[in-house]
Amino acid sequence: MKVATWNVNSLTARFARVEAWLATRNPDVVLIQETKQNDTKFPTKELADLGYESAHYGQGQWNGVAILSKLGIEDVARGFGDDDPEARIIAATCGDVRVVSCYVPNGRALDNPHYVYKLQWLEKLRDLVAARDANQSIVVGGDFNVTPTDFDCYDPSLFIGATHVSEPEREALRALEATGLTDLTRALHPDEPSYSWWDYRNGSFHRGWGLRIDLLFVDEALLAKASASYVDRDERKGEKPSDHAPVIGEFSL
Repeated sequence: MKVATWNVNSLTARFARVEAWLATRNPDVVLIQETKQNDTKFPTKELADLGYESAHYGQGQWNGVAILSKLGIEDVARGFGDDDPEARIIAATCGDVRVVSCYVPNGRALDNPHYVYKLQWLEKLRDLVAARDANQSIVVGGDFNVTPTDFDCYDPSLFIGATHVSEPEREALRALEATGLTDLTRALHPDEPSYSWWDYRNGSFHRGWGLRIDLLFVDEALLAKASASYVDRDERKGEKPSDHAPVIGEFSL
């Protein structure tokens, strides 16, 4: 089973690239973030023509998350079931695995109300995952807008006092892992930066100025079957790419 997560930064702008990537990489399940589409615009038919069932939770020009699957989609859940109006989380069962696609709030600044919202959002995610069926394997992936450690940031000194590197955000990720999950990329590649996001400005991609904020968390059973994890850097190249590259995990089921 091949599972990918990818913040496409507008599915409307990037669909041709997504379509070509699906055809060449052939993942079984894809967790997508920042579709920036409403549900009526989401390309359900076009994805079906490519062999993918899909589920989407849209919000027009902002946010938006989706799951694409060649293994079927059942028991779709959109949002946390509360009054949060932002389309940032969708979950479904694909084959025998529960998958969750997350677009964690940015936070903006440490003194911004959006930062408080981010921490509260991550707490709700932890509670959701903690309440899962322990007999079913799970993948929780997406754009977390948090670097787990300084090693996941090209120059931590430039981010002092900023979001994405603060201790409360990182503690929230550790709390998520404490529910029985493991950061797949770091588990398989403890000594590689494995950046997944590069700013569009200042030639950041070519200079290696990246952050690792796109993550795949898996339970113990899936970790034991993991055979590979890697960043598809080629998708950050070329014409009009997303500022994120896909992160892929492979499992021998």
